[in-house]
Amino acid sequence: MSMTSSLTTPLGGPSLPQERRMVTSIPGPRSQELLARKAAAVAAGVGHTAPIEAVAAGGGVIVDADGNSLIDLGSGIAVTSLGNAHPKVVEAIAQQAAQFTHTCFMISPYESYVGVAEALNRVTPGDHAKKSALFNSGAEAVENAVKIARKFTGKPAVVAFDHGYHGRTNLTMALTAKAMPYKSGFGPFAGEIYRAPLSYPFRDGLSGADAAKKAISLIEKQVGADNLAAVIIEPIQGEGGFIVPADGFLPALVDWCRANNVVFIADEIQTGFARTGAMFASELFGIVPDLITTAKGIAGGMPLAAVTGRAEIMDASHAGGLGGTYGGNPVACAAALAAIDAFENDGLIERAGEIETILKDRLGALQQSDPRIGDIRGHGAMIAAEFVDPETGEPDAALTGAVAKACIAEGVIVLTCGTYGNVIRFLPPLSIPDHLLHEGLDVIAAALAAR
Repeated sequence: MSMTSSLTTPLGGPSLPQERRMVTSIPGPRSQELLARKAAAVAAGVGHTAPIEAVAAGGGVIVDADGNSLIDLGSGIAVTSLGNAHPKVVEAIAQQAAQFTHTCFMISPYESYVGVAEALNRVTPGDHAKKSALFNSGAEAVENAVKIARKFTGKPAVVAFDHGYHGRTNLTMALTAKAMPYKSGFGPFAGEIYRAPLSYPFRDGLSGADAAKKAISLIEKQVGADNLAAVIIEPIQGEGGFIVPADGFLPALVDWCRANNVVFIADEIQTGFARTGAMFASELFGIVPDLITTAKGIAGGMPLAAVTGRAEIMDASHAGGLGGTYGGNPVACAAALAAIDAFENDGLIERAGEIETILKDRLGALQQSDPRIGDIRGHGAMIAAEFVDPETGEPDAALTGAVAKACIAEGVIVLTCGTYGNVIRFLPPLSIPDHLLHEGLDVIAAALAAR
C-alpha cells in the first residue's frame, strides 16, 4: 500500500515516487534470493543492515527488487548527501567516462584532479595557503594525514580520542576506539598511538574547558608534546555516537597544538560537505584545522577522499611519498566537482538546517513522554537519539537494536552507532522531502511505543 502520493524531489535526483511503499514483507522473495547468493559468495565479515536488494534510489527513498520503497535515513552512511543519482553528478560521470576512465595522476596528470584540489583548498576552513592530495577512501585519507604530520614534525606519536572511529586499515584500527566489530582479532596494531578522553557532555557533565584540561593533562603526562606529531579528532563523532563536544573543548585543543608544534587533524569524513548545516563542522566550533580529511559526501557516491591543509605541512613529504594508483580517479573527480558545485549553490547547507529543526522538534517531543530517550544531539542532518535505562541512565543497546530492526521491517532504514550500541543516528539525504522525514519519525515513534 502506498503511504503517500507525493512525487516531488526538492533538490534533484531521479524521478522516483517519494513514498514509503510496502509491496512485500522485508525481505521480499527477490531480495531473499540475493541474500542467499551473498551468503554463498561474499565473505562473512561483510555484513549488512537492511536485508534488501537495492535497485534504485533518489530523493529520500531506496527501492528494492521486490518493489518496496523504503525511506532512507542513512544516506549510505552519510555518502549520498546530495541524494542518490543527482543529475549534475550523473552527467559529469557520463561525460568523463566517455573521455577516459583512468591514466593515473602520477603518470599523466589531468585537470579534474587539480580542480578538486583547488575547490577543497577554497571551501575548507581558513584563509591560509593550502594544498590537497586525493585518495580513495576515508581510512586512506587518515593514514596519509598521519604520514604527513609525522614527516612535517619529525615526531612519531599520534593522539586519538575515546569513542573515535577513523577506519578499518591497520593504522586506522589503532586510532579507532571500539573493539567490536572493528578491531577484535585483527591485531597487532600500529604503534605510537595514544588515546585521550573526549568531551561527552551527556555522560561526563564537564564544561568544554574542563574536559580539554583533562585531555591535555593526560597527553602531556603520558605522551609528551616533544614526542607528539598530531592530534586527530572528529569535530562531531560519527560511529562513536554523534557526540558533540562541549563548547570550548575543540578550541582549547587547537590552541594547545599550535603552542606545542603539534598538527591538529580534523577528521571530517562524516561531518563534511553541508552535513552539519555548515560546509564543515569545524566552522560550528570556530576552529581552523591544520589538516582536514574528507571523503563520504565529497563525490556523490563515487569513491574519493582527500587530505587538505596548510601548504607548508602538505609540502613536507618528498615527491612520490604520497599518491596511489587510483587516488583522484578522473571519473570520481568529475563527480566531486559536480557535487561541490551543488553543495555551494543549491541551498544544501540551508536544507541541512531545516532538517535539523524537524528532527530535533519531533525527537524532542518524543523525549518529553519517553524517558528512555536520554539525549538528543547533533547539528544539521546529523542528529542522534541516545537510548538509556530511565532508572539508571545506563545505555540500552537492546532497545536500540529492537527499534532499528522494527523500523527496517516497516520500510524505514535507520542506522545505530555508539560505543555502547545505544544510539540511533539520523543521516537523511539533504534531498529528502519533509513528508518523508515526518513519516519516518512516525514509524520510529510507533516502534518505540511498542516496546
